Amino acid sequence: MISAGLNQHSHADDLIQARPAHRRLLPPTPPAPAPLRLIGDAVDWTVIGIGAVMIVLVFANVVLHIFGKDMAATTELCELLMVWVTFLGGAAAARRGAHMAITELIDKLKPGSRRVVDLLITAVSAIVLGQLVWYGWNISKAGWSNQLTVLDIPMSFQYMALPVASFITLLFVLWDGLQILRGLSREERFGSN
Repeated sequence: MISAGLNQHSHADDLIQARPAHRRLLPPTPPAPAPLRLIGDAVDWTVIGIGAVMIVLVFANVVLHIFGKDMAATTELCELLMVWVTFLGGAAAARRGAHMAITELIDKLKPGSRRVVDLLITAVSAIVLGQLVWYGWNISKAGWSNQLTVLDIPMSFQYMALPVASFITLLFVLWDGLQILRGLSREERFGSN
């Protein structure tokens, strides 16, 4: 459902569509252009998939421990997957405006002032995310010569979680900044939850 505030803006209906009722397998998300919805859904399904793989691997290793066996690669693979699921989970939270925020002060501001503060916070977040993409990519490039001990794959596969997830998060933050510039309140952008 598109909020009343979105209908006041030109071409909002062309750019944004709410999630159809039959696609409720994933948690609710705010309206966004189709490419952002696709990226967001891919992130959500990836987080679910990684979580499922980690559950199976850890359970299998626990069962093997009962018989005095061990899958050495499980610990290292689960560490790698945990890094990815953590950073991608951060992107999923940014998509929904679900990151922790202490808003007692800015909630008392008038709408115009609140919009300016929201824009400043979004700008600082975008700058930090841009730096994480840049430096994360450089760290990933440098890590190709280092190998994970048991899996014997380049550590860059683990390091890449930082720039990839930061870039995806940056997309969601920039979209939110555009929505703020359009004059939408937090409730209109993310819902009242």
